[in-house]
Amino acid sequence: MPESPKMDAVTAHDSRPSDDHPHPEKLPNAFVKDAKSASDKEQKMTLLEGIRLYPKAIGWSLLISTCIVMEGYDVSLVSNFFAFPQFNQKYGDLQPDGSYELSAAWQSGLTNGVTCGEIIGLFINGWLSEKIGYRWTVIGSLVWLSGVVAIFFTAQNVQTLLVAEILAGLPWGVFQTLTITYAAEVCPIALRGHLTTYVNFCWGLGQLIGIGVIRAHIDVQSEWAYRIPYALQWMWPVPLIIGVYFAPESPWWLVRKGRLEDAKRSLVRLTSAKSADQFDPDETVAMMVHTAALEEKITAGARYIDCFKGIDLRRTEIVCMVWAIQNLSGNSFSNYSTYFLVQAGLSVEHSYSFAMGQYAINMVGVFGAWALMAWGVGRRRLYLVGLVGLFTMLLIMGFLGLVPDSNRDAGALATGSMMLVWAAVYQLTVGTVAYSLVAELPSRRLQIKTVVLGRNLYNIVGIVTNILTPRMLNPTAWNWQNFAGFFWAGSCFLCIVYTFFRLPEPRGRTFAELDVLFEHGIAARKFESTHVDVWQEEVDGHGVMNSYQEKVAAGHANEKA
Repeated sequence: MPESPKMDAVTAHDSRPSDDHPHPEKLPNAFVKDAKSASDKEQKMTLLEGIRLYPKAIGWSLLISTCIVMEGYDVSLVSNFFAFPQFNQKYGDLQPDGSYELSAAWQSGLTNGVTCGEIIGLFINGWLSEKIGYRWTVIGSLVWLSGVVAIFFTAQNVQTLLVAEILAGLPWGVFQTLTITYAAEVCPIALRGHLTTYVNFCWGLGQLIGIGVIRAHIDVQSEWAYRIPYALQWMWPVPLIIGVYFAPESPWWLVRKGRLEDAKRSLVRLTSAKSADQFDPDETVAMMVHTAALEEKITAGARYIDCFKGIDLRRTEIVCMVWAIQNLSGNSFSNYSTYFLVQAGLSVEHSYSFAMGQYAINMVGVFGAWALMAWGVGRRRLYLVGLVGLFTMLLIMGFLGLVPDSNRDAGALATGSMMLVWAAVYQLTVGTVAYSLVAELPSRRLQIKTVVLGRNLYNIVGIVTNILTPRMLNPTAWNWQNFAGFFWAGSCFLCIVYTFFRLPEPRGRTFAELDVLFEHGIAARKFESTHVDVWQEEVDGHGVMNSYQEKVAAGHANEKA
């Protein structure tokens, strides 16, 4: 790649950035001092120091992320009801053997109905949240979802269920991106990986609650076996609405809107009052202003189309693929675990028990990923090694399909056990680390829109996999059973190749440093070893910077008066 004329701002070597950055004379000295001080403090901050300084940010981030617990519960009902006898008797068709089965077409229709709603909701979120803020967007989505639950609860046919799934997908699309963005923007570098990946823990917790509720109602021989799980969706929105109302707005969003005093107040609400001597909100606001001004300089605009222009095209591509690889590496195979295990020969009760174990492992895997990141393992390495492990296990599951019918029960148990191991590796690596990567790699200016585009590619790929997977497993369709593992192993191998050449390492970088690395076209494999000096970049004369300087000048005038 040709060298940029400003390549002196980045230098490839093995050490981390030094403390003696040269400062351009055109920037106000006080501004440079404050912004650089905040940046240096963030990069030197340890995990424990971050916890002590930002306990309120952790609490508010956990609260907002609880929306994903609710969504994980709701979404788990969709696919796990497909193996539920009472649900199939109500909404399925009578089979020649006397059982009831929801057709593969309707299985795909319901799961894709959710996905279609999410795609629409995601695009709305990318526009609406930048207009009215993160808090009010989440509150409005929770109110909408409360009304949609009534459709689930009263649905008398599968067509009505489809309408409910589409309408519920709108707010679910909002939660999928805003929770990650909020977590990334209210915490320092030391906590960023943990709080963004906590969203994945919330998915696992919600799914575990959902599968537990379903299993508890297996012996209920009436329509309440599936109506009660639907009704329990009402337990989430009201307490979440109250909590989100009192949450502080993202300081990064406030800075982008020129509301610098509000951003300062938000930062104070996110940090510990006992650590006032260790934290200066003015310095942190200055750092945010510098980053926002830098992005104004190198980014064409803040519309969806701008995600595909200049250097942001590369960032958009990577974020989109990080999301899509979750489905392309075999996750959709895992999402149908209960149905798959029933088709492989396990009883309904044992299939749901395995699924509960899988979701519990999903949650534990997040803590394992936290430990690995705390020990210094990079996001890129975790993601790449994880894909290699998933590829290997998908091959094993495929070969288990060669077990003769006389040993079908043993083969089914081996398959179920392998799916638990697959889930552990997935959540320890790809499933968890993806949330940190998609939160860190976009520019702040296009953060939500980039994540929206990435999540929508995930959903589009999900539509394709939701069409293919039921047909692979359904005995009335292709009936591949274990041999579906070979298909997903091939897909996973292609994901390994892409990740090796295209995925960069964002660990330990400030948002401004990532902006400069992308601006100068640094190769993905050289991100970690490249020295960056963001203070050599010119940011004067841009909107956010001008607003900051005007407010500082007004403050000095008031002091003199």
